[in-house]
Amino acid sequence: MSDPTASSEATPLRLDLPWDHECVAALRAGQDVRLYGEIFTARDAAHARLLAALEAGEPLPLELEGATLYYCGPTPGRPPRVVGAAGPTTSSRMDRYAPALYRAGVRATLGKGERGLSVREACCECGAVYLITVGGGGALLGSRIVEAEVIAYPELGPEAIRRLVVEDFPAWVAYDAHGGSIFSDEEDLP
Repeated sequence: MSDPTASSEATPLRLDLPWDHECVAALRAGQDVRLYGEIFTARDAAHARLLAALEAGEPLPLELEGATLYYCGPTPGRPPRVVGAAGPTTSSRMDRYAPALYRAGVRATLGKGERGLSVREACCECGAVYLITVGGGGALLGSRIVEAEVIAYPELGPEAIRRLVVEDFPAWVAYDAHGGSIFSDEEDLP
Protein backbone atom coordinates (compact mmCIF):
# COMPACT_ATOMS: atom_id res chain seq x y z
CA MET A 1 0.00 0.00 0.00
CA SER A 2 1.28 3.46 -0.79
CA ASP A 3 2.10 5.84 2.05
CA PRO A 4 -0.65 8.52 2.16
CA THR A 5 1.55 10.80 4.24
CA ALA A 6 4.10 10.95 1.38
CA SER A 7 1.72 12.89 -0.89
CA SER A 8 2.15 16.53 -1.75
CA GLU A 9 -0.64 18.90 -2.75
CA ALA A 10 0.49 18.97 -6.39
CA THR A 11 0.97 15.23 -6.90
CA PRO A 12 -1.96 12.83 -6.68
CA LEU A 13 -1.43 10.02 -4.20
CA ARG A 14 -1.22 6.52 -5.67
CA LEU A 15 -3.44 4.06 -3.79
CA ASP A 16 -2.99 0.35 -4.46
CA LEU A 17 -6.16 -1.59 -3.69
CA PRO A 18 -7.59 -3.36 -1.77
CA TRP A 19 -7.47 -1.07 1.25
CA ASP A 20 -5.98 -1.64 4.65
CA HIS A 21 -6.88 0.24 7.83
CA GLU A 22 -3.62 2.18 8.00
CA CYS A 23 -4.01 3.63 4.52
CA VAL A 24 -7.60 4.69 5.16
CA ALA A 25 -6.67 6.24 8.51
CA ALA A 26 -3.95 8.36 6.90
CA LEU A 27 -6.23 9.92 4.27
CA ARG A 28 -7.76 13.37 4.72
CA ALA A 29 -10.71 15.07 3.04
CA GLY A 30 -9.59 16.93 -0.06
CA GLN A 31 -6.70 14.65 -1.01
CA ASP A 32 -6.27 13.99 -4.73
CA VAL A 33 -5.74 10.24 -5.27
CA ARG A 34 -5.29 7.79 -8.13
CA LEU A 35 -6.63 4.27 -7.70
CA TYR A 36 -4.85 1.16 -8.93
CA GLY A 37 -6.32 -2.32 -8.51
CA GLU A 38 -9.67 -3.94 -7.94
CA ILE A 39 -12.98 -2.14 -7.43
CA PHE A 40 -16.57 -3.37 -7.75
CA THR A 41 -19.51 -1.66 -9.41
CA ALA A 42 -22.80 -1.65 -7.54
CA ARG A 43 -25.88 0.50 -7.90
CA ASP A 44 -29.33 0.53 -6.27
CA ALA A 45 -30.59 -2.95 -7.21
CA ALA A 46 -27.28 -4.66 -6.39
CA HIS A 47 -27.08 -2.82 -3.06
CA ALA A 48 -30.57 -4.02 -2.13
CA ARG A 49 -29.55 -7.61 -2.85
CA LEU A 50 -26.27 -7.32 -0.95
CA LEU A 51 -28.02 -5.91 2.10
CA ALA A 52 -30.73 -8.60 1.97
CA ALA A 53 -28.02 -11.30 1.82
CA LEU A 54 -26.15 -9.72 4.75
CA GLU A 55 -29.29 -9.52 6.86
CA ALA A 56 -30.20 -13.14 6.04
CA GLY A 57 -26.68 -14.37 6.79
CA GLU A 58 -26.33 -15.69 3.23
CA PRO A 59 -23.04 -15.88 1.33
CA LEU A 60 -22.08 -12.76 -0.61
CA PRO A 61 -20.86 -12.77 -4.21
CA LEU A 62 -17.73 -10.78 -3.29
CA GLU A 63 -15.42 -10.27 -0.34
CA LEU A 64 -16.37 -6.98 1.32
CA GLU A 65 -13.35 -6.68 3.62
CA GLY A 66 -11.17 -3.92 2.18
CA ALA A 67 -13.39 -3.49 -0.89
CA THR A 68 -14.22 -0.36 -2.87
CA LEU A 69 -17.77 -0.07 -4.24
CA TYR A 70 -18.13 2.19 -7.27
CA TYR A 71 -21.62 3.55 -7.93
CA CYS A 72 -21.52 2.95 -11.65
CA GLY A 73 -23.19 0.97 -14.42
CA PRO A 74 -20.62 0.96 -17.23
CA THR A 75 -21.70 0.84 -20.84
CA PRO A 76 -20.35 -1.86 -23.19
CA GLY A 77 -16.97 -1.10 -24.71
CA ARG A 78 -15.67 -1.43 -28.23
CA PRO A 79 -12.46 -3.43 -28.53
CA PRO A 80 -9.84 -2.97 -27.35
CA ARG A 81 -11.61 -1.21 -24.45
CA VAL A 82 -13.25 -3.47 -21.88
CA VAL A 83 -16.00 -0.93 -21.07
CA GLY A 84 -17.33 2.22 -22.67
CA ALA A 85 -18.41 5.10 -20.48
CA ALA A 86 -18.05 4.42 -16.76
CA GLY A 87 -19.13 7.58 -14.98
CA PRO A 88 -20.40 7.73 -11.40
CA THR A 89 -24.05 7.84 -10.43
CA THR A 90 -25.44 10.00 -7.64
CA SER A 91 -24.17 8.51 -4.40
CA SER A 92 -26.96 9.65 -2.08
CA ARG A 93 -29.23 7.01 -3.62
CA MET A 94 -27.10 4.38 -1.83
CA ASP A 95 -27.10 6.15 1.56
CA ARG A 96 -29.58 3.73 3.11
CA TYR A 97 -27.27 0.79 2.32
CA ALA A 98 -23.82 2.28 2.91
CA PRO A 99 -23.56 2.11 6.74
CA ALA A 100 -24.29 -1.65 6.80
CA LEU A 101 -21.82 -2.28 4.00
CA TYR A 102 -19.11 -0.26 5.78
CA ARG A 103 -19.76 -2.32 8.92
CA ALA A 104 -19.38 -5.48 6.79
CA GLY A 105 -15.88 -4.40 5.72
CA VAL A 106 -16.21 -2.05 2.74
CA ARG A 107 -13.43 0.54 3.13
CA ALA A 108 -14.41 2.94 0.37
CA THR A 109 -17.35 3.97 -1.73
CA LEU A 110 -16.91 5.98 -4.90
CA GLY A 111 -19.44 8.15 -6.69
CA LYS A 112 -20.48 11.78 -7.00
CA GLY A 113 -22.21 14.32 -4.78
CA GLU A 114 -22.80 14.80 -1.09
CA ARG A 115 -24.01 12.08 1.26
CA GLY A 116 -26.21 12.03 4.31
CA LEU A 117 -24.97 12.36 7.88
CA SER A 118 -25.40 8.60 8.49
CA VAL A 119 -22.76 7.89 5.83
CA ARG A 120 -20.28 10.38 7.31
CA GLU A 121 -20.81 8.89 10.76
CA ALA A 122 -20.37 5.35 9.41
CA CYS A 123 -17.08 6.35 7.77
CA CYS A 124 -15.83 7.47 11.18
CA GLU A 125 -17.23 4.46 13.03
CA CYS A 126 -15.88 1.89 10.57
CA GLY A 127 -12.65 3.46 9.38
CA ALA A 128 -13.84 4.06 5.83
CA VAL A 129 -13.79 6.82 3.23
CA TYR A 130 -16.11 8.20 0.59
CA LEU A 131 -14.41 9.18 -2.64
CA ILE A 132 -15.77 11.26 -5.49
CA THR A 133 -14.77 11.21 -9.12
CA VAL A 134 -15.46 13.19 -12.28
CA GLY A 135 -19.17 13.52 -13.03
CA GLY A 136 -19.69 13.80 -16.79
CA GLY A 137 -16.33 12.19 -17.51
CA GLY A 138 -17.53 8.66 -18.20
CA ALA A 139 -15.42 8.18 -21.33
CA LEU A 140 -12.25 9.26 -19.53
CA LEU A 141 -13.01 7.03 -16.56
CA GLY A 142 -13.81 4.08 -18.82
CA SER A 143 -10.37 4.44 -20.40
CA ARG A 144 -8.82 3.85 -16.95
CA ILE A 145 -10.47 0.41 -16.63
CA VAL A 146 -8.25 -2.42 -17.91
CA GLU A 147 -10.33 -5.44 -16.88
CA ALA A 148 -14.05 -5.93 -16.35
CA GLU A 149 -16.18 -8.97 -15.61
CA VAL A 150 -19.68 -9.51 -14.26
CA ILE A 151 -19.42 -11.43 -10.99
CA ALA A 152 -22.99 -11.29 -9.65
CA TYR A 153 -26.60 -10.60 -10.62
CA PRO A 154 -26.15 -10.65 -14.43
CA GLU A 155 -29.91 -10.37 -14.83
CA LEU A 156 -29.63 -6.77 -13.60
CA GLY A 157 -27.88 -5.75 -16.83
CA PRO A 158 -26.01 -2.47 -16.26
CA GLU A 159 -26.66 -2.78 -12.52
CA ALA A 160 -24.95 -6.18 -12.21
CA ILE A 161 -21.95 -6.28 -9.92
CA ARG A 162 -18.77 -6.07 -11.93
CA ARG A 163 -15.20 -6.58 -10.85
CA LEU A 164 -13.06 -3.89 -12.43
CA VAL A 165 -9.32 -3.45 -12.46
CA VAL A 166 -8.38 0.22 -12.72
CA GLU A 167 -5.14 2.06 -13.40
CA ASP A 168 -4.57 5.74 -12.67
CA PHE A 169 -8.27 6.21 -11.85
CA PRO A 170 -8.82 9.79 -10.60
CA ALA A 171 -10.66 10.40 -7.33
CA TRP A 172 -10.72 12.77 -4.37
CA VAL A 173 -11.36 12.06 -0.71
CA ALA A 174 -14.73 13.65 0.03
CA TYR A 175 -15.29 12.21 3.54
CA ASP A 176 -12.42 10.83 5.56
CA ALA A 177 -12.47 8.42 8.49
CA HIS A 178 -12.02 11.32 10.94
CA GLY A 179 -15.16 13.32 10.14
CA GLY A 180 -13.59 15.60 7.55
CA SER A 181 -15.63 16.72 4.52
CA ILE A 182 -14.80 18.65 1.36
CA PHE A 183 -18.29 20.08 1.08
CA SER A 184 -18.26 23.69 2.27
CA ASP A 185 -21.66 23.66 3.93
CA GLU A 186 -20.77 20.73 6.19
CA GLU A 187 -18.87 21.06 9.43
CA ASP A 188 -16.31 18.43 10.35
CA LEU A 189 -17.64 15.80 12.75
CA PRO A 190 -16.05 15.63 16.20
